[in-house]
Amino acid sequence: MKIKNQYKSLFTAILNVQRFRRLLFKAFTILFIIIPLSAQKLAAQQKRVNWKKIHVLVYTKNGKGYVHDNIPSAVACIQRLGKQHGFSVTVSDNPSDFNDANLKKFNALIFTSTNNEVFETDDQKVALMRYIQSGGGFVGIHSVTGTERKWPWFIRLVGGTFVRHAKHQPFQQIIIDTTNVSTSFLPRHWQVNDECYYIKDINPDLHVLTVHDLSTVTDNEKPVMYGNVFPSSWCHQFDGGREWYTALGHDGSFYSDPVFEKFIFGGIRWAIGSAKPLDYSKAHAVSPDDPLPY
Repeated sequence: MKIKNQYKSLFTAILNVQRFRRLLFKAFTILFIIIPLSAQKLAAQQKRVNWKKIHVLVYTKNGKGYVHDNIPSAVACIQRLGKQHGFSVTVSDNPSDFNDANLKKFNALIFTSTNNEVFETDDQKVALMRYIQSGGGFVGIHSVTGTERKWPWFIRLVGGTFVRHAKHQPFQQIIIDTTNVSTSFLPRHWQVNDECYYIKDINPDLHVLTVHDLSTVTDNEKPVMYGNVFPSSWCHQFDGGREWYTALGHDGSFYSDPVFEKFIFGGIRWAIGSAKPLDYSKAHAVSPDDPLPY
């Protein structure tokens, strides 16, 4: 039986509604089932980290020049986090600890307020490169961007190199990534009392987590490359490893702030990732001057 012309448009409309309902059902399936399952999978991966098997090295070496008095407070903060969460902490300012045999013990290396030249030999630098290439984690706190300022590979790893900072003062951070493990609990506008760091030679692959809100900073020499903000914390994967950095942390007292402690722990968590064993078969560095990955 043929459908009369006057009913064709109605029939087509009904078919379109049915198609729309099927598409809508698929969309809701993705939104309410697939995405939550992905989030649950990520959470499960993080929970699978056995913190009792995690071992970090806190490196505090400074070369000639300014040495921050916040270092003991930063070390104490990380040691408290270790006791709280169950991971082991080794503290060192000895560059000879940078060799393959020793670095293989650690899931992450934490450089806290290191400054200027912190290695004595090329072999020590190559050991750091090989560790990162094997999948190691790296956390940099505060003046680490002022470390090894003539070594291009290290600058790429950390994310840039220090230029200057505004005077110490209260100002705001704006949280860019509100889902990262180190920032998800922070207010969108985070008030701090710190140094507003500026850097150069910025690695273009950085995933920015927080920025200085320069509208809240008193400084006659504000850079304008990012308008009224400037990156202050970030993470990225570089040359096989995972790196997290924050410019914050000048004052020793800040390391007793529960919010900043949680922020630092989040950075350690991100750098460790799923805590996969290091794979030194992927390490290929032979010189600090090896060609950069990009």
